[in-house]
Amino acid sequence: MAGHAHHDPDLKTADPELFDLIEREDARQRDSIRLIASENYASRAVLEATGTSLTNKYAEGYPGRRYYEGMDFVDPIERLAIKRAKQLFGADHANVQPYSGSPANLAALLALCDPGDTIMGMSLPSGGHLTHGWKVSATGIYYKAVQYGVRKSDRRLDLDQVRALALEHRPKLIWVGHSAYPRTVDFAAFAEIAKESGAYLAADIAHIAGLVAGGVHPSPVPHADVVTTTTHKTLRGPRGGLILCRKKHRKAINKAVFPGLQGGPHNHSTAAKAVAFHEAMQPAFKTYAQQVVTNAKALAEQLLARGITLVTGGTDNHLMLLDLTNRGLGGRHAARVLNDCGVELNANSIPFDPRTPFDPSGLRVGVPSITSRGLLAEHMAVVAGFIDEGLKGAASVDTDGYTAEADFVAPLRARVQEFIGAFPAPGL
Repeated sequence: MAGHAHHDPDLKTADPELFDLIEREDARQRDSIRLIASENYASRAVLEATGTSLTNKYAEGYPGRRYYEGMDFVDPIERLAIKRAKQLFGADHANVQPYSGSPANLAALLALCDPGDTIMGMSLPSGGHLTHGWKVSATGIYYKAVQYGVRKSDRRLDLDQVRALALEHRPKLIWVGHSAYPRTVDFAAFAEIAKESGAYLAADIAHIAGLVAGGVHPSPVPHADVVTTTTHKTLRGPRGGLILCRKKHRKAINKAVFPGLQGGPHNHSTAAKAVAFHEAMQPAFKTYAQQVVTNAKALAEQLLARGITLVTGGTDNHLMLLDLTNRGLGGRHAARVLNDCGVELNANSIPFDPRTPFDPSGLRVGVPSITSRGLLAEHMAVVAGFIDEGLKGAASVDTDGYTAEADFVAPLRARVQEFIGAFPAPGL
């Protein structure tokens, strides 16, 4: 078998072109201040689990009730992931098979609603997610979607509006959850409204799952019929989805995921989810979750001190929304310039945005990635300084004439790289 290695080359040997691109992505993740609110660094253990022989195995069905043979180890792995998810979130039931957050949301709808039923969710421009019934999403095409928003006065969730809409439209299901809302969500209040209007309550905690698991954001599990989440983002697991639900919905949820929406689950992801749930039960994870909130508040304060406007004036969670109106900047241009400077974030619509969704007035900034690298509240002044400098640079160059060769870009990028280089990136 001496020739075996020759026939089974590693990635570098088999595909140097792709290997090089991945190496460059590793370097980019090491050298950038990554502030995209939905991103993080998965641990080496999580990354390792995703790159295993489990990717070779089909496993239609559920543990103990599979359609294929050879489940000797896949079943115990999935059972372990389920057990840990239930323990971590205090849930009656967990389905660990969803490929990601959007399919998990579709599964919740498939389980609890009929096509054409009325559903309610937070509108995308207010900070909701596409899959809560926004018109271009399947969830807004297959279901009659009613959308609630935030108050004009303070840009906060308008529970009076939610209640009025729920009583008027009597939806079958109400979504609570967000992808760009910087404040704590009152799940108990939503549960009251759902009860009063005869609706199921589905909570999508994709963004805040790590904060919920770490005990720094209230949990929807006691209040909602179904809770969906991604397993990446603040939870620091592999890319994937998870559904938690009450006992009475177990059969419907399982049937909706398989065979309703999916075939064989991705067993390598299931294993990595199990690893992430285990990591999230360790004391270090609680410390991390607390630090995320501490860092977000500190960064918000430092941005405000530099005259940057924040939607709702601050944050309770891991993210904040910058309103660039007073800087005379579009979000798309600002984000592109900052990215060239080594500060990675995304353009984002703000509530009542006068600009288009493709070139909105806002930037979304989140701290999970930099928190995972070990940055503390005392480092947020430096981060805010970099953002402020990049924004000033962006304002100084014309959108059309801008290139990464602009004179302020390289020096700022060098300082960013030097600063962040002192904090090792997990998993890399």
